[in-house]
Amino acid sequence: MPLLHHNRRPAVTAAVGNVPRQGVLLGVLAVAQLMVILDISAVNVALPDLARDLGIARSDIGWAITSYSLVFGSLLLLGGRAADAIGRKRLFLGGLAVFTIASVVTALSGDPTSLFAARAGQGLGAAMLSPAALSILLTAFRGADRTRALSVWGAVGGAGAALGVLLGGVLTEIIDWRAIFAINVPVAIALTIAALRVVPRDAQRPQWRGLDLPGAVIATAGLGAIVFAISQASTVGWISAQTLGVGAAGLFALAAFTAVELRSSRPLLKVQRLADRAVGGGMAMMLAVSTVLFGSFLLTSVYLQEVLGASALMAGLAFLPMALAIGVGAHLGGRVIGHAGVRVPMAVALLVAAAGLLLLSQVGASGNYATDVLPGMVITGIGIGVALVGVSAAVLTGAADEETGMLSGLNTTGHEIGGALGIAVLVSIATSATAGTSMTGGIGAAFLTAAAIAVIAGMIALVVLPAASNFLPALRFAPRVSIH
Repeated sequence: MPLLHHNRRPAVTAAVGNVPRQGVLLGVLAVAQLMVILDISAVNVALPDLARDLGIARSDIGWAITSYSLVFGSLLLLGGRAADAIGRKRLFLGGLAVFTIASVVTALSGDPTSLFAARAGQGLGAAMLSPAALSILLTAFRGADRTRALSVWGAVGGAGAALGVLLGGVLTEIIDWRAIFAINVPVAIALTIAALRVVPRDAQRPQWRGLDLPGAVIATAGLGAIVFAISQASTVGWISAQTLGVGAAGLFALAAFTAVELRSSRPLLKVQRLADRAVGGGMAMMLAVSTVLFGSFLLTSVYLQEVLGASALMAGLAFLPMALAIGVGAHLGGRVIGHAGVRVPMAVALLVAAAGLLLLSQVGASGNYATDVLPGMVITGIGIGVALVGVSAAVLTGAADEETGMLSGLNTTGHEIGGALGIAVLVSIATSATAGTSMTGGIGAAFLTAAAIAVIAGMIALVVLPAASNFLPALRFAPRVSIH
């Protein structure tokens, strides 16, 4: 499958007066994605207060996160394809509405069951909103503008997780954990008003019959089973009957999904696209980058609070430099990738992240934030920032207009599956190592594992990603388009 896809629609050059409008559009899409990301990471620091208020058992508290990520991760392929079939703007606004209503219900929850159900509703809204937003970005920005827009998207994906820890700590300590969800309401209202004005209208009528529902059911079941198995593995054990059985069922479902899609005339996912070095290689890199990103966030948070004794607020503030570093890395990545492609920048970025993680693996029981944590966080953040832009650019650059939703859903699926895998694997390693040494010894071992994953992924990037000579023509193809 060639990397370069020619769009049959005539190219439309944007007028100069539309440049500010494009900036507003990018801002709307970035804030929408930020809202989705924040509601993943912000909850982490609020879990103790949330569990105490609602009487959630220690063994069940993880469902405050799992119920969200399970639905979100398993429905992303369907959400991405729905953006192509139903309409990007329609799905964006619909997902925003579902996410907001579920946020209100979450904030008003009075018992564990209602909280978990409402969080699942947020996951449904996020699975509609996130791929639709990325699909809108891909169709509204072309060439160098698309690369810059993807650098903003990458910064939101990485720095947003760090900012979520900060926001969660501030709101929980100053107001209440419910404020984490209630704050979505005014933000969503502002986004809706802005989106109605600047998001391009859907040119075609909804095509409900093109959603490949059999494939959607199988893919959702398979991805859901894998997310569930991974998220529960650190609790029930990696070789337990539950983990192995549910995980195997998920893999079997994905194999069946592949067979169904290869025979479908309008597939949910064009499986053949994974043979493209940029798409298939980028998806593999997204899994690795997200594994390192989310796993290192959780390990750092545990070290700050459990070892150094930082409060939720102080732990949140401690992540601010990392958020800034990811933003700097994403900006740098957007510039470098536009000239050097994705293969070498991705490999270098992952090696930089590995260096930062190696520093973090040296943390001790009597450590100091400024000397033992901050340098590693900043170095890791810069590498992750560049890498996030690289993987998104790889997967999405060759997308034709009619498949932007599909590839957006694939890209975000890799982000969520990788994140769930990273948290489960690295927490499991930290817990196992702690049993034989100390808490800091376990955390150090997990950071060292994350560094090894980054190094291996960097080496694989040099093999699987396309060379600059093949990638850059696709990146520069098609002029900027109008967003009337």
